[in-house]
Amino acid sequence: PYYVDLNQDLFLEASLHSSDKNLVLFVDTCVASPDPSNFKALTYELIRSGCVKDLTYKAINSSYKDVARFSFNAFSFIHRYPSVYLQCELVVCMENDYSSRCYQGCASRFKRDVGS
Repeated sequence: PYYVDLNQDLFLEASLHSSDKNLVLFVDTCVASPDPSNFKALTYELIRSGCVKDLTYKAINSSYKDVARFSFNAFSFIHRYPSVYLQCELVVCMENDYSSRCYQGCASRFKRDVGS
């Protein structure tokens, strides 16, 4: 466990360990939950499909393309939950593949009505 005060800035970093130096790392989705085994019932989204959902979430530039950094303010679920667990999904892409998910940024997907 990592203990912090409410509203304290938390800084996170993920790095890709690969011999292929042409890979890029992208933070796609990060969801918080008070239950480490259930990220469906009670959750809070920091970022979803590359779209920032929490106003305190900030992507932090890295000089390394295989490193993803971000920060957000610490929060808690209502007082009966002592912990917050974070689950993130990252995407790995080829560095110059501008059609890949890593270069699309926020991908808000809208469902179309197919009619009857």
